[in-house]
This record gives sequence, structure tokens and C-alpha cells, in this order.
Amino acid sequence: MQASTLNRTAGILIPTFSARREGDFGIGDTLAIRDWIDWAAEHGVGFLQLLPVNENGVEESPYSGISSAALDPIYLALDHSEIPWISQKEIDSARDQLGKSLTSPLVDYPVVRKTKRALLELAWAKFSKAASKYQKEFTDFRESEAGWLDDYCLFRWLMEIHGPQTPWDLWPEECKTPAKARQYLANQRRKAPQATDAAINYFAFAQWLCFRQWRALRAHADRKNVKLMGDIPIGISWHSADVFFDRDEFLLDWCGGSPPEGMGQSDPFFQQWGQNWGIPLYRWDAMQANDFKWWKQRVRRITEIFSIFRLDHILGFYRIYAFPWRPERNHEFIGLSHDHARELTGGQLPHWFLRPDDTDENKAANLADGDVRLRGILKDLDHIEVIAEDLGWVPEYVRPHLEKLGIAGFRIPHWDCNDQGHPTPGDHFPENSFATFSTHDHDPVNGIWRGCFNVIKEHQSHPSERTGWQAHGAHHTLRILSEFAGIPIPHNAPWPPYTEGIRLRLLKALLASNARYALLMVTELFSLDDRINHPGTVGHHNWSFRLPWTVPQINSDPKLREICQKFSNTILLTGRSTLDR
Repeated sequence: MQASTLNRTAGILIPTFSARREGDFGIGDTLAIRDWIDWAAEHGVGFLQLLPVNENGVEESPYSGISSAALDPIYLALDHSEIPWISQKEIDSARDQLGKSLTSPLVDYPVVRKTKRALLELAWAKFSKAASKYQKEFTDFRESEAGWLDDYCLFRWLMEIHGPQTPWDLWPEECKTPAKARQYLANQRRKAPQATDAAINYFAFAQWLCFRQWRALRAHADRKNVKLMGDIPIGISWHSADVFFDRDEFLLDWCGGSPPEGMGQSDPFFQQWGQNWGIPLYRWDAMQANDFKWWKQRVRRITEIFSIFRLDHILGFYRIYAFPWRPERNHEFIGLSHDHARELTGGQLPHWFLRPDDTDENKAANLADGDVRLRGILKDLDHIEVIAEDLGWVPEYVRPHLEKLGIAGFRIPHWDCNDQGHPTPGDHFPENSFATFSTHDHDPVNGIWRGCFNVIKEHQSHPSERTGWQAHGAHHTLRILSEFAGIPIPHNAPWPPYTEGIRLRLLKALLASNARYALLMVTELFSLDDRINHPGTVGHHNWSFRLPWTVPQINSDPKLREICQKFSNTILLTGRSTLDR
């Protein structure tokens, strides 16, 4: 899938919602990412990893989109220069209504969405009533994207009518199927043609603006020699346009997820049953029969914007943990025995789908399935770089197979240990791999170090069986990180707190590794302990972290500028910088 002559490169993970700029609306947008592209170019950073930017569902998770094609209008930059149909006075007035949401450390999604939606509706009202040079561009966009856009607009319109939180299987009978939904639209057009078309066409207008801005952002990144890295989630929301209109591609009675991980998790459902992501499983047989048409279209669309993309939970292409109920029923199963759970499901329990890796025959079958699916989906993508998120319960056949396909897998130093508990040295990482200390689902490495330090300190102050095993794990993690980075290990002295010296050693060890890609989360760059997501939990604390500073503020602050310069220097010293190419 990838050329073997690609240079070693360094990247930064910065979710679009986390970026901050002067004039934003309480969330990152395309102009904020443009600032980070310029920053990356100035510091020799080769790529920026973003999280999925498809339109979120009501839970505001970028991994449960309501469309595999539609982009989220919440990331639109609403400056007059970007959307000329709204005046600066109208923009300023809308921003004033955001109040504390503008400076909040977290994205206030309800307030931000409401404010941006009102401004976009104003822009649509003005655009639709006046001829302009942009009308043909909009018409051309609608015609070229009609294959998905028409259905998406209808679905979004129906969501508005019936309430965003009402899944389509609870809609009235008169619009519960694609054919009935289209007939319902036709009936409404006869009753109120202008109002209906204005409501439907608004969603097309918003998507035109989204694709217009993101395509321009991609062009800017290409000019700056910075690659944008996107992300394709393993699934799509059950309540999505894709599932509603293409339901023959999905198994609607089953939801994908991950198995339980034991007592290390605080959530009782997570402990007992695992994570139920609520994404319908794929009918892989039907997809294979049509040459993976849906997946190919999904990949094609993301590569318009991103020159690198990550396949989320690639293990799901081989086999996936499946639940016979949707997440809204999770609470019913907490504490139930398997027998009682079967009574509620008609005999079914969560299990590996299609089959577990419990025999050599099943492993071979799962490997064969993954090979057919990945080859079918990714063929003809020689110019695109593909990264596999291959973390979790990884069968032994997966990484050799990914290597055979030329797909880079993850290497997380403190998880990548031999049988003796020692970390794999960075110079032993496969060249075609993606090295990072953390992902958006984990603590940043500075948070890991500080957390372990505090656990050990707590045990020293209040020794008990609980703090004892926690301290043992903390010692183990700090030892592995120290071995990997060449940090002296204290044998008869306390572990040191997280310092600038430790930060630089960890940074250099990662960048000096043999992995083609080496990435820091933006929180790790500035030693911020904030989390982006807490798996197995739902709430405002997820997917809402915002950086405290804009890029100009970072550039003008001596301490922050020094941090960035040290990063740039280390990239250069380890042979990853774009500045010497």
C-alpha cells in the first residue's frame, strides 16, 4: 500500500476541536489547523494527525459519525473572508453570545453548535436569495456529490423533524424505510415546496462550505510540505445516513465493541462485559460481493483531504467482539449471570464475530478474512500512506500480515516488551511502524510518569494491599520508560518527578527510533496532563479538550517558543526534519 522509500518523519496529534485561534467560536476550526500547518512547516514537523472530522452524532464522539461522507460543520471557520454572505458585525454579535464558552478549557458543544448553526442558517438565507459567482460552484458540488449528498440531506432533515436523539427505527412508519422517506419528502414538497427545499438545501450548503474549506486546507498543507493525517473509524453510528439507506450492508442486530479488561476499569459494565460501541457489524459477505463499494467510496473521500490515514481498530477487519444488544440497554445487563443475560437476548451472549481465535483453524480463517477485506478495500492506493491502529488484544498473525501488506502498525514503547519484561529498543522497531507513547485514548507520557510517581508516593505514605499492587505496577512502568529512554534507574533512591531532563530524554528516544513515523500528542509537547478521551465513559470530559493558547501566543511566549525549538532541534538531530529536505 505504501512506498518503501518514504523518509522518517515526525508528527503531532492535535484534534481539530483542540486547536485555538483568535476569532474562533469556542472550538477549533479549519483556520486554526491552518495555523498549526504553518507552525509544523516552520519546525520541520512532517505531519499533523487529526481525529475523524465526519459529522458527529448526539454523543459528540468523532468515532460514531452519522455519515461516512459528510463533514462536521462545527469545524467551519466562520470568518467573513471564508463565508462572505455574513457580515463582520453579524459574526461579532454571534461570538458575543458565546460568553465564557470562548475561553473555556473545554468545548461546550451544545452552545457552540447552536451559535454556529444560527450563523450558517443566516448565511444560507442570504446565499439562496441572491445571485453570486458562487452559485455555479455550489451547483457543481451538488451534482458531483449527489451519490451520497442527496440521501444525507434527506436523513438530516428527518433527524430535525423527529429529534436528533430519536433513532430512525423509532421514526413514524411513514418514513421508516428509504422508499417511504423519499415519498414523505415528495409529499412535503407538494404541501410546502419552498420551505421544504430551503430546509433540505441548507444541509447541502453546509457540506459545500465544509468541503470547500477542507480542500483548501489540504492544498495549503501540500504547499507547506506538511501532510494531514486523517482517521477512518472501524464503524459508523447505528443512527446514521449510511445505515438507514444501505442497511443491506450491515447486521443491525449486532453491535461491535471490545471484550472486558478486568478489574482495572471502574465502570461495572466495562468490567463485566467490555465496551459496546453501538456500531452495527458489517455484512462482509455482501460487501465482498459488490467489491467493497461502500468502503472504497469511504476511503476515496477521506483521501481528498488527507494524504495519510489511520484505520481505527484494524483488528475488526479480522474479527470483532460483538454484542447482541445496543448500548442503551447496557444497564440491563450489569451484574447478570450469563444465563440471565441469555433470557433477555433470546439466547445470545457477546462473543467474537465471526469466530474467536481459539484454534489454529479459526486463526487461519480470521487471517484469510482480514486479507481479503484489506486487500479489496485498499487496492490502488499506492500513493496513500496507511497506518493501522493495531492495539488491544492483538492476535499473533496480525502484525506479520500488516507488514506483508505494507501497512504501518503502532509501537508504544512501554507496551512493547520482551518475555523478560524489557522494552524493545527503538533501533529495533520495524522501519514501517508508527511510534508513539500514547493515543487519544490514553494519558500523555508526562501524565503517565506523574501518575506513577504519585501512586508510589501514596503507597509510601499509606501502605496497603491496594496501594501495594498499584505501586508495583507504577515501578514497572517507570522502569520500562527509563530503560527505553536511557534514564538512570534509581535502585536505592526514590523515582524522580517528571522534569525537563526526563521529557527531553523520552522525546529523543522516540524520535531516534527506527520507526518511519514518530508522533507526540500536543499535550505531550507542552507536558499537559489533560486527557482527550476516557474509554468506557460518556460525558462532557471526552472529546472537548482545548489548548490554552493560540499558535501566535505560543510563538510569542519565550518558554513555549523554547519548548517548540527544542522539539524542532531534536527532529533535526534524529534525521526526521523536513527542513533539511
